[in-house]
Amino acid sequence: MPNIKIFSGSSHQDLSQKIADRLGLELGKVVTKKFSNQETCVEIGESVRGEDVYIVQSGCGEINDNLMELLIMINACKIASASRVTAVIPCFPYARQDKKDKSRAPISAKLVANMLSVAGDRHLYDPCRSHQENPQWRICLLPVQPCSSIIS
Repeated sequence: MPNIKIFSGSSHQDLSQKIADRLGLELGKVVTKKFSNQETCVEIGESVRGEDVYIVQSGCGEINDNLMELLIMINACKIASASRVTAVIPCFPYARQDKKDKSRAPISAKLVANMLSVAGDRHLYDPCRSHQENPQWRICLLPVQPCSSIIS
């Protein structure tokens, strides 16, 4: 098994723990806090140099805060020389906005995918939607079945 580290965002700690337990791994150490102006601060508490890092974070609940936390976690791991960073997102943020329904309407799901790519993510596991590879997106979307692939 390659050197794998699993980190949990604040949105899905139970799921992250179940994945880590299933793989016989411990969750990586991460501290998340908010500054007084509500900016998110993330500190990765261990070395990820040369590791394959998986970050579990959902796009539900406080969707914008969770998305920003995920982006910062991805970027922190890339800056710390992780070999590869993969987001595991049980509920993709802005998934309902994946195509234009009116003229001048944004494609917000594409924007989110591109932001994840810019932050340093290359692959995205999204078990809730069956995406088709979209050549306009800069990130590879890989649908998985959580029951059969990870948690069963």
